[in-house]
Amino acid sequence: MSTTFLEARPIDSDWIGWLKRELAPTRVREIRTAIVVGGVILCVIISMALQVPELAVTAYMVFFVSKPSKRLTTIIGIGGMIGVTIAVIGTLLLYKFTYGHPELRIPGMAIALFLGMWLSRVLVIGPIGFIIGFVVAYTQSIGEQIPSPELLVRGALWVWVAIAYAVAITVVLHLLFLPDSADAALEHRPKPKGLFVADAFTNPAHVHFALKVTFAAMFCYIVYQAIGWSGIHTAFITCTFIALETTEATLYKGTLRIVGCVVGGALALFSIVFLMPHMETIASLVVLVACASTIAGWVATGSERISYAGLQIAFAFFYSVFQGFAPDTDLDNVRDRVVGILFGLIVTGVVFHYIWPERAKTKSDE
Repeated sequence: MSTTFLEARPIDSDWIGWLKRELAPTRVREIRTAIVVGGVILCVIISMALQVPELAVTAYMVFFVSKPSKRLTTIIGIGGMIGVTIAVIGTLLLYKFTYGHPELRIPGMAIALFLGMWLSRVLVIGPIGFIIGFVVAYTQSIGEQIPSPELLVRGALWVWVAIAYAVAITVVLHLLFLPDSADAALEHRPKPKGLFVADAFTNPAHVHFALKVTFAAMFCYIVYQAIGWSGIHTAFITCTFIALETTEATLYKGTLRIVGCVVGGALALFSIVFLMPHMETIASLVVLVACASTIAGWVATGSERISYAGLQIAFAFFYSVFQGFAPDTDLDNVRDRVVGILFGLIVTGVVFHYIWPERAKTKSDE
């Protein structure tokens, strides 16, 4: 994947032509975008009607789980469900020792994040390790904001529900409507043997990678807790989500995240200022979300050169607009999330550039 990101930049200065080629319509892209938009709409209707919390997480999971083939989407969906279940159980057990004890919570977060990032590199199905580490660390990071243990447990279980049904909807929609052509192409790829990659326990780069991500994320967490600005907690999320195998890939992914953040934030700002004050029903919200999801989905279903920007458009829009079960016109949410994303990008870029930098292999190195 890192090679794809490294080679993603246009060789010449024809950015307009490059962008047109990347955004060109195809039949499969149209179907995948329609599936993503349909999944998000179903999630919005269900969450609003039944008042399922964490709608932003639910809507974003549709983008996160959606992959180019039925087989890959199903594998990621099942693996993600296993990872989330393990993570929720693990974080509830960890709360018994860390709730009300920051001297234990912060080391616990760091250990969980390190193990998750290391597993994301050494497991054949890396997303399982990533989800376990991220969910445990993130839920621990917001634990002190919840006033009672009972509400804490309920909140963690609702997170599982919010993710579980979004994953189920996404997998079912892909199985029903996505063409089989992409799956046929995947059949020619060599199938991995075993649970771990070949150099899982011999390559120190895996440990270095996990340490860098952990350091960057925990640095952001300590900073925004020290200054009392928890609204920029997206910095913690950013440090984990943009990390890739090489410095060049990580920085390029960071660029895509900035572009997506600007577009998604602008869409959210426009919606909050001009549209949401006039919304009174779920139907009007569904139309707005469908339009934004179409833009994000079209970019996200493109090649790996631009697809991450689509995920970020969705991330910034959903986390800015979905703040409860009633229209929210508070612009502070948009400001805080954008500042957090930019802060996380800067910290991650510095850490990956100066600490154990990994360079992408060229053909002459192989």
